[in-house]
Amino acid sequence: MGGSSAEREVSLKSGGAVLAALRRQGVDAHPFDPAGHGLAELERAGFERVFVCLHGRGGEDGTMQGALALLGIPYTGSGVMASALGMDKWRSKLVWQAAGLPVPDYALLDAGSDFAAVERRLGLPLFVKPANEGSSVGVGKVKEAGGLRAAYEEAARHDPMVLAEQFMAGGEFTVAILGDQALPVVQIVPATEFYDYEAKYFRDDTRYVCPADLPADLTAEMQDLARRAFAVLGCRGWGRVDILLSADRRPYLLEINTAPGMTDHSLVPMAARATGMSFDELCLRILELAHVG
Repeated sequence: MGGSSAEREVSLKSGGAVLAALRRQGVDAHPFDPAGHGLAELERAGFERVFVCLHGRGGEDGTMQGALALLGIPYTGSGVMASALGMDKWRSKLVWQAAGLPVPDYALLDAGSDFAAVERRLGLPLFVKPANEGSSVGVGKVKEAGGLRAAYEEAARHDPMVLAEQFMAGGEFTVAILGDQALPVVQIVPATEFYDYEAKYFRDDTRYVCPADLPADLTAEMQDLARRAFAVLGCRGWGRVDILLSADRRPYLLEINTAPGMTDHSLVPMAARATGMSFDELCLRILELAHVG
């Protein structure tokens, strides 16, 4: 938990909640913050397995997974390749597209991009985001012509690789994966302009509908799409797939989270509760799914 990414604060909240849950169930669990301790300390401590509550770079992008694999310590969540792909919003889209899975139209931006042409092609509004950040860090919404360059420059402060994405008018949804099971679909209804960092972790006026108020066939389609997206990237254990719905009610893959948040505002615990699984039971189940390598 913790780490040194832009999502350190959220990681500490997730890690604290999971730590308390595991201890309540008699697990001899201890916190480890790689921002202040070397991995040699982790190896010397002789832990049997690691629950990865690191979010963002250095913890969710395959770096920590590779280190744990070299140490031979089982850890929760996806392996090195799937973690790296999942963290990279551009490359995960490329893999999904190659597999024939639907993603919203997008453009990869750099300082020399024809921003006006991108605005015309994708339409307005559109979203701009760093390709390798999570928790909506650096994300902006462009609503007026000529606004894309400024949004790009803001996103590029967080990552040199920046994406512009087509807006989908049918709403935002998410599907948690636990083992080989897709949990109930959650609909996210932010009170703000979009589901940003504050809305995700600190605001109390974001509305969540779980199970989402969708026809049974559309729910099943979203769950199947999430399972396929998870499998195509080589993910394992648990994760969360974010899905957008178009105005004509067709689902599109937005992104995947291979180490989702586990705070009191988080969506995987919410989906698990809808199946009758408590937070403590969820944490123990995720820990049981830990693998080596």
